[in-house]
Amino acid sequence: KSHPTGCASEGAAAAAADEPFVTSLATLLAAHILRDGEIVLLILKPSFWFILLSSLRFIAVGLIFIIAAKVFDPQLPGRFRGYAEIGVSVISGRLIWATMQWMSRLYILTDLRILSIWGVFNIEVFDCPLRKVARTRLVRNMLDRVVGVGSIEIIPQDESSAFGLWQTIARPKLVREQIVATINRAKQGGLP
Repeated sequence: KSHPTGCASEGAAAAAADEPFVTSLATLLAAHILRDGEIVLLILKPSFWFILLSSLRFIAVGLIFIIAAKVFDPQLPGRFRGYAEIGVSVISGRLIWATMQWMSRLYILTDLRILSIWGVFNIEVFDCPLRKVARTRLVRNMLDRVVGVGSIEIIPQDESSAFGLWQTIARPKLVREQIVATINRAKQGGLP
């Protein structure tokens, strides 16, 4: 969900606390990375679909392992139940990891910069001034279209810089339009 505000950074971060998808950790992080006078226009987390979509291949392999254990049960040492428990444990572990990744992701658009924060154990930050964004691109595969999500690539003018990625965003077209409008406004001197 978006949270447009007209407040300075401290007020915007505090106002974002009312947002259902913004955690207190997100508000705390936003308050510490914003510059004085910077206005938060949007704070997002990935859609909950991120957890399932980022784990899908792993889940498929786990299910194939369980099915193969059932099919070849007479030839395998031990009982099928042990193999099934291993498969379910591995799938559960992957879903827990994906949930931790989802919790650690935060996307912020201000009137000056676009940011991505992610990382479970090591926090990574993508920080690009809006005036230095060359373009944005909406990326959606078939599954993204089915569940109504998409990812937005942020491509800086400096080609040696890493791309930013807002991954598995709900209503990606609307979010991208807001990002592009904010970038254009920043490049024109911040005029409304």
